Amino acid sequence: MRHRTVCFLIRGNMPAEVLLGLKKKGFGAGKITGIGGKVERGETLKAAAVRELEEETGIKAVEQDLLYMGQLTFLFPACPAWDQVVHLFHAVAWMGDPAESNEMKPEWFRVDQLPFERMWQDAPHWLPNVLAKEKVRMRIVFGDDNETVREVSGEGI
Repeated sequence: MRHRTVCFLIRGNMPAEVLLGLKKKGFGAGKITGIGGKVERGETLKAAAVRELEEETGIKAVEQDLLYMGQLTFLFPACPAWDQVVHLFHAVAWMGDPAESNEMKPEWFRVDQLPFERMWQDAPHWLPNVLAKEKVRMRIVFGDDNETVREVSGEGI
Protein backbone atom coordinates (compact mmCIF):
# COMPACT_ATOMS: atom_id res chain seq x y z
CA MET A 1 0.00 0.00 0.00
CA ARG A 2 1.25 3.48 -0.83
CA HIS A 3 2.24 5.83 1.99
CA ARG A 4 1.62 9.56 1.84
CA THR A 5 1.90 12.52 4.19
CA VAL A 6 -0.23 15.56 4.94
CA CYS A 7 1.13 18.46 6.97
CA PHE A 8 -1.13 21.07 8.55
CA LEU A 9 -0.01 24.60 9.31
CA ILE A 10 -2.26 26.17 11.91
CA ARG A 11 -2.47 29.80 12.97
CA GLY A 12 -3.84 30.90 16.34
CA ASN A 13 -3.90 29.19 19.70
CA MET A 14 -7.46 27.87 19.51
CA PRO A 15 -6.70 27.20 16.41
CA ALA A 16 -8.14 29.93 14.18
CA GLU A 17 -6.93 29.09 10.65
CA VAL A 18 -5.47 26.15 8.75
CA LEU A 19 -3.57 26.10 5.47
CA LEU A 20 -5.23 23.90 2.86
CA GLY A 21 -4.94 24.01 -0.89
CA LEU A 22 -6.77 23.49 -4.15
CA LYS A 23 -5.19 20.44 -5.79
CA LYS A 24 -4.51 21.46 -9.38
CA LYS A 25 -3.43 18.13 -10.91
CA GLY A 26 -3.04 14.45 -10.16
CA PHE A 27 -4.93 12.45 -7.54
CA GLY A 28 -7.68 14.62 -6.02
CA ALA A 29 -7.44 17.38 -8.64
CA GLY A 30 -10.14 19.99 -8.18
CA LYS A 31 -10.57 19.29 -4.46
CA ILE A 32 -9.43 21.27 -1.43
CA THR A 33 -6.94 19.07 0.45
CA GLY A 34 -4.20 19.15 3.03
CA ILE A 35 -0.65 19.83 1.85
CA GLY A 36 1.34 16.68 1.21
CA GLY A 37 2.03 13.78 -1.05
CA LYS A 38 4.11 10.71 -1.77
CA VAL A 39 6.82 9.24 0.41
CA GLU A 40 9.81 8.57 -1.84
CA ARG A 41 11.89 5.39 -1.58
CA GLY A 42 14.31 5.64 1.37
CA GLU A 43 12.64 8.79 2.71
CA THR A 44 11.31 9.09 6.27
CA LEU A 45 7.73 10.21 6.81
CA LYS A 46 8.86 13.53 8.30
CA ALA A 47 11.33 14.15 5.48
CA ALA A 48 8.55 13.52 2.95
CA ALA A 49 6.22 15.92 4.76
CA VAL A 50 8.89 18.66 4.80
CA ARG A 51 9.74 18.13 1.11
CA GLU A 52 6.10 18.09 -0.03
CA LEU A 53 5.28 21.21 2.00
CA GLU A 54 8.08 23.11 0.28
CA GLU A 55 7.33 21.72 -3.20
CA GLU A 56 3.63 22.52 -3.02
CA THR A 57 3.66 25.83 -1.13
CA GLY A 58 7.24 27.16 -0.89
CA ILE A 59 7.03 26.97 2.92
CA LYS A 60 10.10 25.65 4.69
CA ALA A 61 9.90 23.54 7.84
CA VAL A 62 12.30 21.22 9.64
CA GLU A 63 11.56 17.69 10.80
CA GLN A 64 12.00 18.60 14.48
CA ASP A 65 9.05 21.01 14.19
CA LEU A 66 6.59 18.34 13.00
CA LEU A 67 4.24 16.59 15.42
CA TYR A 68 2.84 13.22 14.37
CA MET A 69 -0.97 13.33 14.57
CA GLY A 70 -1.81 9.81 13.40
CA GLN A 71 -2.76 7.97 10.27
CA LEU A 72 -5.65 7.36 7.95
CA THR A 73 -5.99 4.19 5.89
CA PHE A 74 -8.02 4.84 2.76
CA LEU A 75 -9.48 1.87 0.88
CA PHE A 76 -11.03 2.12 -2.58
CA PRO A 77 -12.50 -1.37 -3.33
CA ALA A 78 -13.53 -0.25 -6.82
CA CYS A 79 -9.98 0.98 -7.52
CA PRO A 80 -7.47 -0.79 -5.24
CA ALA A 81 -4.56 1.03 -6.89
CA TRP A 82 -5.76 4.13 -4.99
CA ASP A 83 -5.48 2.44 -1.56
CA GLN A 84 -3.14 4.40 0.70
CA VAL A 85 -2.02 5.15 4.23
CA VAL A 86 -1.78 8.87 4.97
CA HIS A 87 0.39 10.03 7.87
CA LEU A 88 -0.74 13.30 9.44
CA PHE A 89 1.48 16.03 10.90
CA HIS A 90 1.16 19.46 12.49
CA ALA A 91 3.99 21.91 11.81
CA VAL A 92 4.58 23.90 15.00
CA ALA A 93 6.96 26.32 13.24
CA TRP A 94 7.80 27.20 9.64
CA MET A 95 9.39 29.88 7.47
CA GLY A 96 7.88 31.77 4.58
CA ASP A 97 4.47 32.54 3.17
CA PRO A 98 2.47 30.09 1.05
CA ALA A 99 2.79 30.52 -2.69
CA GLU A 100 0.98 28.80 -5.53
CA SER A 101 2.83 25.97 -7.30
CA ASN A 102 2.04 23.90 -10.37
CA GLU A 103 0.37 21.33 -8.07
CA MET A 104 -1.37 23.38 -5.40
CA LYS A 105 -3.03 26.72 -4.80
CA PRO A 106 -2.72 27.20 -1.00
CA GLU A 107 -5.24 29.18 1.01
CA TRP A 108 -5.83 29.88 4.70
CA PHE A 109 -9.27 28.77 5.92
CA ARG A 110 -10.98 29.59 9.20
CA VAL A 111 -11.24 26.41 11.26
CA ASP A 112 -14.91 27.15 11.97
CA GLN A 113 -15.62 27.58 8.22
CA LEU A 114 -13.88 24.63 6.58
CA PRO A 115 -14.86 24.07 2.92
CA PHE A 116 -16.07 20.47 3.40
CA GLU A 117 -18.31 20.70 0.32
CA ARG A 118 -15.14 21.11 -1.80
CA MET A 119 -13.12 18.39 -0.04
CA TRP A 120 -13.02 14.59 -0.11
CA GLN A 121 -16.12 13.31 1.71
CA ASP A 122 -14.01 11.68 4.44
CA ALA A 123 -12.66 15.01 5.78
CA PRO A 124 -15.52 15.77 8.24
CA HIS A 125 -14.87 12.42 9.93
CA TRP A 126 -11.33 13.26 11.06
CA LEU A 127 -10.14 16.78 10.17
CA PRO A 128 -11.89 18.57 13.08
CA ASN A 129 -10.22 16.14 15.50
CA VAL A 130 -6.76 16.70 14.05
CA LEU A 131 -7.22 20.48 14.09
CA ALA A 132 -8.25 20.17 17.76
CA LYS A 133 -4.83 18.53 18.29
CA GLU A 134 -6.31 15.07 18.83
CA LYS A 135 -4.38 12.16 17.32
CA VAL A 136 -6.37 9.84 15.07
CA ARG A 137 -6.09 6.35 13.63
CA MET A 138 -8.92 5.61 11.21
CA ARG A 139 -9.83 3.30 8.37
CA ILE A 140 -12.05 4.81 5.67
CA VAL A 141 -13.65 2.72 2.94
CA PHE A 142 -15.08 4.43 -0.13
CA GLY A 143 -18.08 3.27 -2.18
CA ASP A 144 -18.06 2.08 -5.77
CA ASP A 145 -18.10 5.69 -7.01
CA ASN A 146 -14.73 6.34 -5.23
CA GLU A 147 -16.30 9.45 -3.69
CA THR A 148 -18.92 8.36 -1.15
CA VAL A 149 -17.69 7.20 2.25
CA ARG A 150 -19.12 3.73 2.84
CA GLU A 151 -17.49 2.91 6.18
CA VAL A 152 -15.43 4.68 8.87
CA SER A 153 -13.77 2.88 11.76
CA GLY A 154 -11.22 3.84 14.36
CA GLU A 155 -10.95 6.84 16.62
CA GLY A 156 -8.61 9.17 18.35
CA ILE A 157 -5.49 7.63 19.84
